[in-house]
Amino acid sequence: MKIVSLTISAIDRVTDVIGRMVSWLTLAMVLVTMVAVVLRYYFESGSIALQESITYLHGLVFMLGIAFTLQRGGHVRVDIFYRGFSPYHKALVDLIGGLIFLLPVSLLILIFSWDYVAASWAIGETSEERSGIAGIYLLKTLLLLMPATLLLQGVAEILRNGLVLLGKPLHTEPDHIEPLI
Repeated sequence: MKIVSLTISAIDRVTDVIGRMVSWLTLAMVLVTMVAVVLRYYFESGSIALQESITYLHGLVFMLGIAFTLQRGGHVRVDIFYRGFSPYHKALVDLIGGLIFLLPVSLLILIFSWDYVAASWAIGETSEERSGIAGIYLLKTLLLLMPATLLLQGVAEILRNGLVLLGKPLHTEPDHIEPLI
């Protein structure tokens, strides 16, 4: 049980660090959007690279923040019945959902994205716009990083729910989200 607890804690730490770093990108995205709007509507100027950077930031926030959202229980769930379940039955539902849906779908995304991302890296894919951001292959790499981080956190959640089912719950999940600073 000790190795399982250490594994869960290690994965949770990695997810937490990534999630907290990525959360700052939300502020950056807002600021860059504000600059783009001010430049466009008040100075009648614009930048393709600036507009594309908003898309890159948006992709980073959602694709790298997904595991953090799973860790914090912030994902969408139809909880008409779930909210009334005991901790045991919630753990059972979450364990089955993780094994049947989360892990297989994450693996499929990872497997089917591999060649697509590799091809983008092979040609050093760039923006179609002349003044756009040159690293589209970097953005497409998120198609591999997202399922990888989701798989890791999914394993932690499955192990955590397994401990609940065995009557040895791990009490490491935060009751609330702490401030980032």
